[in-house]
Amino acid sequence: MDKIHESGKKYTFEDLREIMRTLRSENGCPWDRRQTHESLIPCLEEEAGEVIDAIRNQDPENLCEELGDLLFQVMSHSQIAEEKGLFTIDDVVDGVSAKMVRRHPNVFGDEKVNSSEEGLDLWNRIKTEEKSKKEQKTLTKQG
Repeated sequence: MDKIHESGKKYTFEDLREIMRTLRSENGCPWDRRQTHESLIPCLEEEAGEVIDAIRNQDPENLCEELGDLLFQVMSHSQIAEEKGLFTIDDVVDGVSAKMVRRHPNVFGDEKVNSSEEGLDLWNRIKTEEKSKKEQKTLTKQG
């Protein structure tokens, strides 16, 4: 990645991924390199709180900035996990995308809902079913 970004060109998600990798690399930032999931919990809480504050203050400029900071937390945790061979940011994106499609069969499938309440009921039913299947899978692994 170039040390100086081209003037007027916007950074991309791939640029952000590369920035995170660089920060945690051998030649990166010592503070970023030593972070763990646990050590970043206060940062994650702080950034989530700042997003909430920006929403409550109806401050779209600040909201954009704070959402970026929260996204950077997601990138940080994903990079740490990738370094441990657990999962990647691509796995995170794939997982949440699959979940949103699964939980919206009224949009991406054949189910019909007539109100936002019915949509929420459908979402909660699917979420409960998924949780039950996940618990069964965990019990099967333990048994």
